[in-house]
Amino acid sequence: MVEELTQAEGAIAACADTPTWARHEDELIAALDTAYRIEQRLAAVKLALIRELDGRGVPTAQGASSTAVWLRERLRLTIPAARRLVDLAEVLETGNPGVRHALANGHIAVDQARVIADTVDSVQTTAGPEVAQKALGVLIEWAGQFDPTLLRKLSTRILAHVAPDIADAAAQAALDAEARRATRDRHLTLSTLSDGRLRLTGILDTETAGLFRAAIDPLSAPSGPDDQRSPGQRRHDALSDVCRLALRTGELPEHSGDPAQIVVTTSYDGLTRQLGSGALDSGLRLTPEAVRRLACDAAILPAVLSGAGQPLDLGRQRRLITGSLRRALVLRDGGCAFPGCDRPPRWCDAHHIKHWADGGDTSLANAVLLCGHHHRHLHHSDWAVRLAGDGHPEFVPPAWLDPEQVPRRNHYHRRT
Repeated sequence: MVEELTQAEGAIAACADTPTWARHEDELIAALDTAYRIEQRLAAVKLALIRELDGRGVPTAQGASSTAVWLRERLRLTIPAARRLVDLAEVLETGNPGVRHALANGHIAVDQARVIADTVDSVQTTAGPEVAQKALGVLIEWAGQFDPTLLRKLSTRILAHVAPDIADAAAQAALDAEARRATRDRHLTLSTLSDGRLRLTGILDTETAGLFRAAIDPLSAPSGPDDQRSPGQRRHDALSDVCRLALRTGELPEHSGDPAQIVVTTSYDGLTRQLGSGALDSGLRLTPEAVRRLACDAAILPAVLSGAGQPLDLGRQRRLITGSLRRALVLRDGGCAFPGCDRPPRWCDAHHIKHWADGGDTSLANAVLLCGHHHRHLHHSDWAVRLAGDGHPEFVPPAWLDPEQVPRRNHYHRRT
């Protein structure tokens, strides 16, 4: 398989180097159709490989918390895109061989395959395999005419074409299936931009969408006739207000003994002279004005830094890593320190590098921040963790994964 794919890669590379300006438009159109068909066939191969690797447990054996996380690292995908691949690979492998074959033959596209697979699964549950097979044929035919969005709309009436006698009863089943899909596809992605801002993307299910609008709409209205903010800016400011209100309630859950709070790092002299910039515990930089504004609205949680910007060891002689020592650990690691993990600090536990029961002390030099999955993985695998010469944690992989055992670091939480 690798040899055949390599040959195909070479042929495609040759096509990529071929100048298109000298080709007749009919040849260009035919080439476009062929390239798109090959793309869908390759997608079928990719999904089959993902399904097999997932079934064998290869990603988790290599230390990833899930196959989606492993794909993100391996293929440089976003987590939502990786999850969609894993989900579709499972759906096509376990329940819809006809859809898989149509994709492998280049008759449908990946996005259409998801629509068809969902619809065929719903029809089979409602009307049985024979009707589902008829629906598959009709949907594949429709896929040659309609894009995924329109195909999704038409699919809600598929039984009127293949089994009109049960179409009414199936309409309710289709609504139930749509509700299940909405629950499955819900997600919220937080992407940090290079300048420290945050991009929000996601899909809210119907109930959460209602809650969100109920909370944000009253705060999104113009404050008066002179309000020059755009609608998007007003929604942004409304979301900020909602977050402030939630933090002020005091009812948010605690984690590792600390209440939900904003930690701002700055120098005392800079703050008193109204000149010092600062940083949140997430690593995002703040202007002096923002530091002073937050200082007026929340308790100051100071973190004393050394000249090299490293949190000083607080020397707590106790087993649990909480309070100021945990905040120092958050400042140093920024989140789960295991290579490739992007879990934020509030999802993480403090791990003793040398176990406390074995004589390890509770100090910054003997601690590392790990999410729940990688905390368990480190305790039950051959990975090792240590602090490097610059005071940051690095992880040594087992010899079976890397014979050279080159130390690895997490780069998701770097602040420079």
